[in-house]
Amino acid sequence: MGNETPTVSEQDPDLNKARPSRQTRLSPIWIVPIVAIIIGLWLVYDNYTSRGTVITLTMNNAEGIEAGNTLIRSRNVEIGLVQNVQLSDDLSHAVITARIQPQADSMLREDSRFWVVKPRIGREGISGLGTVLSGAYIQLEPGNSEQQRREFPVSDVPPVATAGMAGLNISLISQLGNSLRVGDPVSYQGYTVGRVEETSFDPESRTMHHQVFIEEPYAQLVTDSTRFWTSSGVDFRLDANGFRVNVESFEALLGGGVTFGVPEDLPMGRPVETGALFNLYADEDDAREGTFNRYLEYVLLVDDTVRGLSRGAPVEFRGVRMGTVAAVPWNFTAPQPDSRSRFAIPVLIRIEPQRMGIENSDIDLEEWDARFKRMFALGLRASLKNGSLLTGALFVDLNFQRDVEEEYIAETFSERTVFPTVAGGFAQIQAQVTDLLDKLNALEVEPLLAGLDRNLQASEGVLNEVREVSTSLNQLLSDPETQAVGGNLNATLEELRTTLQGVSPSSPAYQDLTSAIERLDRLMRDLQPLTRTLNENPRALLFDNLDTQDPIPRAPR
Repeated sequence: MGNETPTVSEQDPDLNKARPSRQTRLSPIWIVPIVAIIIGLWLVYDNYTSRGTVITLTMNNAEGIEAGNTLIRSRNVEIGLVQNVQLSDDLSHAVITARIQPQADSMLREDSRFWVVKPRIGREGISGLGTVLSGAYIQLEPGNSEQQRREFPVSDVPPVATAGMAGLNISLISQLGNSLRVGDPVSYQGYTVGRVEETSFDPESRTMHHQVFIEEPYAQLVTDSTRFWTSSGVDFRLDANGFRVNVESFEALLGGGVTFGVPEDLPMGRPVETGALFNLYADEDDAREGTFNRYLEYVLLVDDTVRGLSRGAPVEFRGVRMGTVAAVPWNFTAPQPDSRSRFAIPVLIRIEPQRMGIENSDIDLEEWDARFKRMFALGLRASLKNGSLLTGALFVDLNFQRDVEEEYIAETFSERTVFPTVAGGFAQIQAQVTDLLDKLNALEVEPLLAGLDRNLQASEGVLNEVREVSTSLNQLLSDPETQAVGGNLNATLEELRTTLQGVSPSSPAYQDLTSAIERLDRLMRDLQPLTRTLNENPRALLFDNLDTQDPIPRAPR
């Protein structure tokens, strides 16, 4: 700052004038490397952008999937290729690495679905024959979600409904015996309107859960009153109602399925929304029984055999069904009422007022229970009757008994009211036969046998007399004179025939008689005028002139 040393240029201005100026210039030799670097960068970028998106697919079994050969297609257009196939870290499934072309990157949505296409033989026919020579490939169905995704599960079977397809998704819950398979048909009155999409088992509740898709415009058929049941194709049934055969569609005949409908005694109801939950019943009868959710339970203490009585048998009042048998037997080890002198078999029945067309909101179960107890005092009794001679199935019959000797005493069994019973069916026949045998034993047989002995003796005497008469008749017929009567009778008839031939039309006597009758006829015709004249004037017989006046007698002069 204080003492600064001057530079050479400042010290010698002439030196700066003598030094030449230096300018920065690019040598032409650098043009080629720079262009090569630019082309290389462009090739790297083009290769990176053309490689597409890498996705991860998982599947239980990688059968038919080969790295570098298996294609990924959408609508039969190639959009990707499988690059690597390996097992997962826990060895539970296969992990597939695939690369999707850039133009198909927009198809990788949250709800996109992948499945393997290969030759299949199912209820709907044969599919995937084009892969016999080319090999299996993975099909991509793009979703409609706005969120993208890079990891997807791969299904072994094609989806039932395509993404975005209009329809209704509902859930069905069933027991293990009513389990379905993916792809099983859902039919309405024999027409297929949907498919089963997913099935799963809940070990906690021990129930099967099924996801069902109903296509439009058939989704409106599903309402809150709809009932679903399993269709086995052919349903043979022998019960108290007789012999029944129900045949579903041919597809259901091969593999089963689901059928739904609204019971006749229920209103159509309101349409349901996606995600609605329904119970899946074993058959149509169980589905109809499920609609009767308001009922009274009673216990029958049956002294007779219950062989032939099964769960689901009808409870009828004079031919009209009023309920259902719920259990046979029911709570078998529970203590019997003290008023019972012998052990009876408990049978649980349900009285269902809805079967008589009564709306659910109008049913007062307490009032119905009080009504039945009043009818018990008036003689209403239950009995087992034979519903089918072919199967021997029994049903419960309710009716008023006029000859009830015992007074009704209210009883309970396991906190259920006991429905009074009487013997029915074969027990009644056995009782009648026993009464008949008792009456026969009470009869005085000895007087009857004595009278029968006298009648037999009298009959024997009559038979002896008949035997004697027949012997006399045989003797009479064997007499020669009696036998000659026939010859004499023949001779007499021959003479009578000869006599009759003498008066035949061709005989002379007949002709003379005919001539005499003709002459007599002519004579009668000739006498007719004379007879007529005499009838009109009897004087004509004495006087020839009818106009002559009668003479007047006079005195002599």
